[in-house]
Amino acid sequence: MADIFRIVIQFVSVLFAISVHESAHAWTADKFGDPTARLQGRITLNPIAHIDLIGTIIFPLLLAVVGTPVFGWAKPVMVNPYNLRDRRRAGMFISAAGPVANIMVSMVIIVLLLLLFQPIMTTSSLTVLLLVKIASYLLLINIFLAVFNLIPIPPLDGSGILEGVLKGEALVLYEKIKPYGFFILLLIIYTRIFDRIANAIFGVLFKMFPSLIYILLKAGVVG
Repeated sequence: MADIFRIVIQFVSVLFAISVHESAHAWTADKFGDPTARLQGRITLNPIAHIDLIGTIIFPLLLAVVGTPVFGWAKPVMVNPYNLRDRRRAGMFISAAGPVANIMVSMVIIVLLLLLFQPIMTTSSLTVLLLVKIASYLLLINIFLAVFNLIPIPPLDGSGILEGVLKGEALVLYEKIKPYGFFILLLIIYTRIFDRIANAIFGVLFKMFPSLIYILLKAGVVG
């Protein structure tokens, strides 16, 4: 039962994180002149609007079955570049919006957990501990989703940000690499390079806010 409960919390946290992520993309595209995503109902935290059968349902369930942390993705936000004002700049901001939104959610959760550090560490209330567990999973998943999407490899958001920065020959070279982005991404995942990047970032985070590790231990999120 404890494992099922943990999976449910992780699954709900993933749904929230990807809804924040995709709605931020949609909202930013609308602000830059493209109403496509807004008209499709994508500016919402309702996860139903963002569900992808494989990425949001099947893949997370498979991860849960094999006992690894639950993770997933949503269906992409549709953007019509012909509607955008200043396509290059708009594309960069639209790409960045998703990870930035996840980082902002993480920052809010960190502040709340740190402000409530003493009550959290001294409480024995199951209700409070449940809320702390949910907040802890939301924190970790939002950070993980943001960091993963900032990898500058297509089709991740980092590639859109990088394209907005590169110019001249560097941009031409990057355009030649783009068709192989998916295979490069698989290589990064297979060689566990991303795991090392994520661990380094979490290490820095825990050094900056050492109280967080005690809260996560109290919540049973890390061991």
